[in-house]
Amino acid sequence: MSHSSSNTATVMAGIPAVNLSLYRAIRFKVGDPAALLTLPTAAGGTERLLIIRDIEMDRAKKHARADAVHCPADFEPAGGLSGDRETATAQSVAQCLVARGIKSVRADRTLPLIFAHFIQKAGIALECDTELGVLERRAKDAQELAWLRDAQRATEGAMQLACETVARAKAAADGTLMHDGAALTADRLRAIIDIHLLTNGYDNPQSIVACGPQGWDCHEHGHGTLRTGEPVIVDIFPRNRTTLYNGDMTRTVVHGAIPPAVAKMHAAVVDAKREATAAVRAGVTGQSVHEATLAGLRRHGYEFGQPTQQGVAVLAHGTGHGIGLEVHEPPLLAMKGPALVVGDVLTIEPGLYAIGIGGVRVEDMVAVTATGCESFNTLQESLVWA
Repeated sequence: MSHSSSNTATVMAGIPAVNLSLYRAIRFKVGDPAALLTLPTAAGGTERLLIIRDIEMDRAKKHARADAVHCPADFEPAGGLSGDRETATAQSVAQCLVARGIKSVRADRTLPLIFAHFIQKAGIALECDTELGVLERRAKDAQELAWLRDAQRATEGAMQLACETVARAKAAADGTLMHDGAALTADRLRAIIDIHLLTNGYDNPQSIVACGPQGWDCHEHGHGTLRTGEPVIVDIFPRNRTTLYNGDMTRTVVHGAIPPAVAKMHAAVVDAKREATAAVRAGVTGQSVHEATLAGLRRHGYEFGQPTQQGVAVLAHGTGHGIGLEVHEPPLLAMKGPALVVGDVLTIEPGLYAIGIGGVRVEDMVAVTATGCESFNTLQESLVWA
């Protein structure tokens, strides 16, 4: 059934601190249920009406991206509002829509079922637009780009600290790295990273600190002592506690003598990253960028696949992914990856992995422009950090 735009609205709802699509739309973080209604106006335009808990209204009026701010009590149905906040918010959304004469609603894929229930119970047609907001969320605006640059700068600071800690450690007679009089383990290095980021306003999921043979599995987070002469993959992806935007970068560091196989893998990865980055611009596909990575690695004698043979290095994953409010967002830089758009922010992270040797990965973040990309990284790529 089709309806004219004069009685069709768009609804987003949920808890903004959790529903990141809603948070992005209003740029206001709160831990209680809220709803954003985009309503038609008599003049032919639209009004963004935010329904939010009463004690948050004053802050929302100052900071939220909305034309009008209300609380559920402003749209109380005849039978009254539930004592449950989420239910009450959903009831008020339905009542507001009825009062405005709305006959149909478009919602994105994140709409909680309880809101759908009360909208439909009010006799309003509801359509789930599976692509609503997806492309808009990919195309980062100026504020988002600034927040992502900030996140990546903080990530670089943690990365430099981590790699220099490894490089400046002392090696015991058995090859174990020592830091401040005790063995330097993956968990100790993660704690150093976590504390640094916490003091700078970032939450940090478990970083990857994978040493030596552990690193052949690109999903291995790493454990045990770090050792001299072995590659250590360090992958850090923190989230700013205020803006909720993420950083993401990887470097590989070797303490002491670099094994020739690791040096060869590293040279290939850095070249492939350079070629993939050069392929990025609006209109090209994520698949094309990934194919540039594959071509670069093949020139060094490496192929795509899963590590199965001892000492044979392969690329075991895509070239990268979108990043923003989630560490992993569309688009993928992989086979079947879609066309890139201006404002996409991507990771470029080729890696090589070999059973018995470990892995090498180098990852940066870039923003797509009409003619190329802007790199958010300044940190060196070498295996040597001393």
